[in-house]
Amino acid sequence: MSFDLSVFSNKNIILAVTGGIAAYKSAILVRRLKDYGFNVRVVMTQGAQAFITPLTFQALSGNPVHTELLDTEAEAGMGHIELARWADLVLVAPASCDSIAKFACGLADDLLSTLYLATKAPVWIAPAMNQQMWAAKATQRNLSTLVEDGVHVIMPEAGSQACGDVGLGRMPEPEDLAEQVREYFHKAQRAIAEKFGLLAGKKVTITAGPTREAIDPVRYISNHSTGKMGFAIAAACYSAGAEVTLIAGPVSLDTPNGVKRLNVSSARQMLHLSMNQLETGCDVFIATAAVADYRVAEVAEHKIKKAGDELAVSLVKNPDIVATIALQDKRPFMVGFAAETRNVEEYAAGKLVAKKLDMIACNDVSRADIGFASDENAMTVFFAEQYEMEKRDLEKASKQEIAQQLVEAIHDALHQEKRPV
Repeated sequence: MSFDLSVFSNKNIILAVTGGIAAYKSAILVRRLKDYGFNVRVVMTQGAQAFITPLTFQALSGNPVHTELLDTEAEAGMGHIELARWADLVLVAPASCDSIAKFACGLADDLLSTLYLATKAPVWIAPAMNQQMWAAKATQRNLSTLVEDGVHVIMPEAGSQACGDVGLGRMPEPEDLAEQVREYFHKAQRAIAEKFGLLAGKKVTITAGPTREAIDPVRYISNHSTGKMGFAIAAACYSAGAEVTLIAGPVSLDTPNGVKRLNVSSARQMLHLSMNQLETGCDVFIATAAVADYRVAEVAEHKIKKAGDELAVSLVKNPDIVATIALQDKRPFMVGFAAETRNVEEYAAGKLVAKKLDMIACNDVSRADIGFASDENAMTVFFAEQYEMEKRDLEKASKQEIAQQLVEAIHDALHQEKRPV
């Protein structure tokens, strides 16, 4: 079975390993969590280190292993606070009788017990111990306290134990634990989409980043687009319940969670994949890419050598991707972007009509605080006349916040009854 490793690439799991022979299973558990794409950091108690070495977990997780409460290499020496803030889930597997007792009593005398108190993330424990220790009244009393505190207890399995006893107390298999974690995050993501699913059931295609038009094998024409706005919109659309395909030019950005990414270089490649999306189904097309207007008429087969003070290069016009898609018989809801340096709203309103768009968002890229490389943006949104919707001014905010507001604008327009044109 293969998995999309990007699906949970923004989810952070702390795997806490306590003392017990089942610690060997935790090494396999790290591998299985990594297979699903999770980021994994391992915390080990002193007892755990008696059964398995930190080096094993470092090699498997790709991250340093945390063993000390006061970490001289961590910011201000407060490693437990950094980890507590980093985690989306804390999984204690195996959870020893001793660690369960510490959690229940609120003790904080080592890294793990302090981390337990400091984190806001959900905490899961997978107890593993001798069957009599599991059945002890004190252990069951401690478990009841943890359940009341909101800890999720993964019941141990029955079977033969290392000590020779037979009964409850075996840690579940690593594959089963990893699957439970995967299912938890999957359900959480879809629950958010169902609750805030402004685009639930919609197929959305987004173009993002710059294009590159080759001059010769080592040179090209391009622009300063980083793709940040388009990637933020892709993430927002997925969170709103949409099925998202992101057609990305050459950028150094991680693929948003749950988004299908197709990489391209040139404008013609981007147009080709965009047209393919219409054939497979597309309800909303969002053109954030900064497509090069022109390309070289004839790309040199070999590197052009420097000769003289001038070099003449003949350029031809590239296809207009958003206008081409908008002219198709089965056109999706069309969203264009206008990155201008002057007369921003005037040019955007003109593009809205000329390219037969449903909606256009414009911004002033001459402003250093909201330009191509900035993490913030501010936009004005215009809608086609038939929607009878007023323009919207999106005040300066992070590109993630702007993306959420754009999703809301798309939703509102999609549900607005249009007048005949």
